[in-house]
Amino acid sequence: MTENKILATVQGKAITEQDVNSFLQALVREIGQENAMQYFSPEGKEKLLEELISQELLYLDAVDSGLDQEEGFKKEMEAVKKNVLRQYAVKRLLKDVSVKEEEVRQFHNEHQDEFKAPPSVKASHILVDTKEKAAEILSEIEAGLSFAEAANKYSSCPSSANGGDLGYFTEGQMVPEFQKAAFDMQIDETSEPVKTQFGYHLIKVLDKKESDNRTFEEVKNELTKQLTDQKRHGVYDNKNKELRATYEVKINE
Repeated sequence: MTENKILATVQGKAITEQDVNSFLQALVREIGQENAMQYFSPEGKEKLLEELISQELLYLDAVDSGLDQEEGFKKEMEAVKKNVLRQYAVKRLLKDVSVKEEEVRQFHNEHQDEFKAPPSVKASHILVDTKEKAAEILSEIEAGLSFAEAANKYSSCPSSANGGDLGYFTEGQMVPEFQKAAFDMQIDETSEPVKTQFGYHLIKVLDKKESDNRTFEEVKNELTKQLTDQKRHGVYDNKNKELRATYEVKINE
């Protein structure tokens, strides 16, 4: 089935599968992925098709009734045109604004202190409901069961599928009790049961990274966006000053 498949016609106007999919994506943007999930099924898409048919019928009736000639409609269209023209003018003004890689690299070199990566810890954990259960699991680990196997076997956290691995995290990304325990531990150390709002954790620290400068490649994309946005703001502000010198502006006190 292709997206160009014609699903219905209204007075000779085709409504295609692509039209339905575009309508669905617009709904996702408007009401969110979770709320729009009901329309992803074949039945949901049938409802969207029916809605597109209804909208087309209303459009045809409005034209036949001469609504497009009413003054109220013309005023609304003029307002829409004005808003679209504003947006188009801004887009046209800024479309060629960009920064070269040399500019981004130079900024990075001159502002090294602004690109320090905070200290981080890589850890795995096992989450259970009670302190007693955590202590039993810790005994099994001390007896030879690997931490990853224990996490896969006992942990209620989704990370159990990866042996409890949480990856690297920095301060502020975990609840305070978990964070303090992890940052206070040594590499390869396994904690006693740690209580948080989620239950009891056994934590194993896998690696630690001290604060260090982030490399150019690590920050290139976000820095390029930042500098491009700054340049665009500059172009916009300069244009605004130029226009204020051309057109009369009065601000009432």
